[in-house]
Amino acid sequence: MKIHEYQAKAILAKFGVPVPRGEVVFKKDEARAAAERLGTPVVVVKAQIHAGGRGKAGGVKLARSAAEAASLADQMLGMRLVTAQTGPEGRIVKRLLIEEGLDIKRELYLSLLVDRAAAAPVFMASAAGGMEIEEVARERPEAILREAIHPDTGFQPYHARKLAFGLGLSPELVNASVSFLQSLYRVFIETDASLLEINPCVVTGDGRLVALDAKVNFDDNALFRHPEYQELRDLDEESALEVEASKYRLNYIKLDGTVGCMVNGAGLAMATMDIIKLSGGSPANFLDVGGDASEERVKNAFRILLSDPNVKTVFINVFGGILRCDMLASGIVSAARELKIKVPVVVRMEGTNVQRGQEILRDSGLNFTVASGMKDGAEKAVALARGAR
Repeated sequence: MKIHEYQAKAILAKFGVPVPRGEVVFKKDEARAAAERLGTPVVVVKAQIHAGGRGKAGGVKLARSAAEAASLADQMLGMRLVTAQTGPEGRIVKRLLIEEGLDIKRELYLSLLVDRAAAAPVFMASAAGGMEIEEVARERPEAILREAIHPDTGFQPYHARKLAFGLGLSPELVNASVSFLQSLYRVFIETDASLLEINPCVVTGDGRLVALDAKVNFDDNALFRHPEYQELRDLDEESALEVEASKYRLNYIKLDGTVGCMVNGAGLAMATMDIIKLSGGSPANFLDVGGDASEERVKNAFRILLSDPNVKTVFINVFGGILRCDMLASGIVSAARELKIKVPVVVRMEGTNVQRGQEILRDSGLNFTVASGMKDGAEKAVALARGAR
C-alpha cells in the first residue's frame, strides 16, 4: 500500500527523523494560511500524488510569499499531473503539501528495501541525491552503496558510519548520521514497510540532515498489524478495478494489454504473463485468485477482468491443488452464464479433478477453448485476441 509524502513524513517524525515543517492543504485559501503560519521567506508547494518525478512535471514549485503560494495552489489543485511513473493518463492533484524552504548544501539518496537475493533488508545510499536512482544505477552503478542488514542483529552504528563515510560526509555529520540512519531503519522494520525512500535527504547550511522528500510503501500482508496505517489509504490514487478486486481478496494489477489473465498463484501468474509475451501478445492484467478461491471469488474475478474494455480474450491458467479444477470449472460456467461473457475464453487446467473440470466445461454448451498445455493456451489466447481486434 502506498501513501502520500506528507503522511510518510508524519510517520518519520514520530520516529525522530528530522523533516521540514509543513501542512497538507486542499484549497487555495488553506495554502495561503499555511504559508503565513510557516513564516519562512520561501515555501515549497508540492503536489501530492502516488508517483515520483513530480518536480520535472511541474508538481513542485517555490513561492516567495503567502499570496504566491495561494496562486500556485490555485493553478495546481485539479491539474492533471503527468510524470514518468503515472503513465500518459496522469493523476489529478487533489491535495498539496505546503512546506518550509530550506538552505540546501548537499543532496543525498537513502532507501531501505527487502533484497530477496540477500534474504535481508538492504540499506542503499548514494551521493547523487535528487536524481532518479534508476538513472544513477544505469549510468554510474558504482555510485550506489549497499549494506545488507542481518535480520537478527539489526542495523548497527558501524553500518551507519560505513554509509556516512562512503557518502563523504564531514566528521561532525558522521556522528549525527548514526542516529538519523538508525531511526530510518526503525521506521522500516516497525511499520512493516516494503520500501522506504528519502530522495533527497539534504544537508542544510547549518549542518543538519533532513528528509526533504519521503516515500513509504507498506507490505499489504502485514497491514492487519497496523490498522492505523490502513486509514491512510487514498482510493483516488488507485485504479478503480484494483480497489474493487481488493474487496474480494483478489490480487489484481491492471496492465495495458489485451489478454486478460486469471491464475492461481503469484509465480504462475508471472509465468503466464511471460508466456503471453513470448507468444507475441500482451497481458491486460495480473490476477491471482489465490489457492483457496471459491466459486463466488472466481465469478467476481471474471466480472473485474471483463470490466476492462481492452480485454479481447481471457486466458485461465490454473493448477488445481487446494482450488480443485472441478470447482474452478463450475465457477467459470456460472460466471459465463450470469455475466453473458462475449469474449473468447481459453482454459488450461492441470491438477486435482482435472478430468471432471474439463467435462464440466465441455458439457456446459458454452464456447470455451480448452488448451492442452500452458504454451498451447497462451498461443490460442493471443490468436483469439488478435482476431477480436
